[in-house]
Amino acid sequence: MKAREIMTGAPMTVTPGDTVRRAADVMRELNVGAVPVVEDRVTRMLRGIITDRDITIRCTAEAHASTCLVKDHMTAMPLQTIHPDDDVTRVIEKMERGQVRRLPVITPDGVLVGIIAQADLATKVGPTQPRQVEELLERVSAPSVPAEAIVHA
Repeated sequence: MKAREIMTGAPMTVTPGDTVRRAADVMRELNVGAVPVVEDRVTRMLRGIITDRDITIRCTAEAHASTCLVKDHMTAMPLQTIHPDDDVTRVIEKMERGQVRRLPVITPDGVLVGIIAQADLATKVGPTQPRQVEELLERVSAPSVPAEAIVHA
């Protein structure tokens, strides 16, 4: 199975000059936790991604305004990405290696054509390869800091 078969094609995007509020509105409207950031909506050249976690940690927790720009809070390139013709095994490997829950799908010249989320793997690959998907979820969900090292205020 290829990445193009499981990706969400032509995902909604924001640009670096959009506000964080706009990115949050898109997430709410689509019920997603991340939005790809493209240079502009015509060329769709991938520049990064902004997640609900980016907004929470980098914007809200720092007491910034919702009028801050996406470029100030996004995760910029280079990112873990995948090509449309890559095999689903490569998708899983990249998610595990990068401990990421979503992979932008780009052409060789960097144009965004889709996005693959863990949910896509669970629903489209899980029925035929449940063990691989289960292992992916475990590895990606493993905390980068052991729970006992977290100090609660």
